[in-house]
Amino acid sequence: MEQILSFLENNFSNLYIPKPGIVDVLEIAIISFVIYHILLWLRSTRAWFLMKGIVSIMVMFVIAVILEMNTIIWIAQNVVYIGLIAVIVVLQPELRKALEALGKKNFFKAFLPTEFSRGDEGLFSDHTIDEIAKACVEMSKVKTGALIVIAQNDMLTEYEHTGIEVDAVVSSQLLINIFEHNTPLHDGAVIIRGNRIGSATCYLPLSDNMQLSKALGTRHRAGVGISEATDAMTLIVSEETGKISVAYKGELTRNLKAEDIGKQLAKIQNKPTEEKKKRIRGISRKGK
Repeated sequence: MEQILSFLENNFSNLYIPKPGIVDVLEIAIISFVIYHILLWLRSTRAWFLMKGIVSIMVMFVIAVILEMNTIIWIAQNVVYIGLIAVIVVLQPELRKALEALGKKNFFKAFLPTEFSRGDEGLFSDHTIDEIAKACVEMSKVKTGALIVIAQNDMLTEYEHTGIEVDAVVSSQLLINIFEHNTPLHDGAVIIRGNRIGSATCYLPLSDNMQLSKALGTRHRAGVGISEATDAMTLIVSEETGKISVAYKGELTRNLKAEDIGKQLAKIQNKPTEEKKKRIRGISRKGK
């Protein structure tokens, strides 16, 4: 106890506490905001467990400093740089995803109206939404597994190159035919951009989100994975249960109905505001 009191007296007796100003409060708020979002990001990756291990080591190091365990302190000081490099190597995939997500953010988007860059239909037409929803419902009835990626702004070229080019207008009959069992194109994902099917049998990155249910298969993890890596929305029809799910921004929403599919797609259609409201109201009336 005496050693602890002596340590506190020697290190904190002359501590100067400044009076915070407006800039200081703003700086604290920014740092808190950044740390909070870093922790949120860590919780969805394998880095969370590594972080808990690092915190445990830091606590032991603080105890060693207080108790003046010189050998442990010397070892920690000499391996800290090697440890930092090891952490960067271990977390390389997670750090890459985080930097990619930061690079994709448009900080001026809130100030620039999107109506000037979109037509009346937005990214895709209402007819395309109806055809996709109809295909998903029909495949759900007969438990035909499906994985449909609807592109938004991010380029999906690297994923399209893993599949076979289709380049056809979106129709429910074509989508059902692609995912029909034992057909050449049924395995993998279909990527849709605008009102056209770009490619089929595409391979997607699997999500490593530890919070996803263990009962989910490869199709659902691929759907969540592409939504984590890009701004695309993915519709998944389960081959086991026939239930329809949507993955967007790394989150999975399950047990969708026909009207729910339309509402989800309307979110990324990017129609002019009034047109979008009319579309959502129309979908709601259809569901009643």
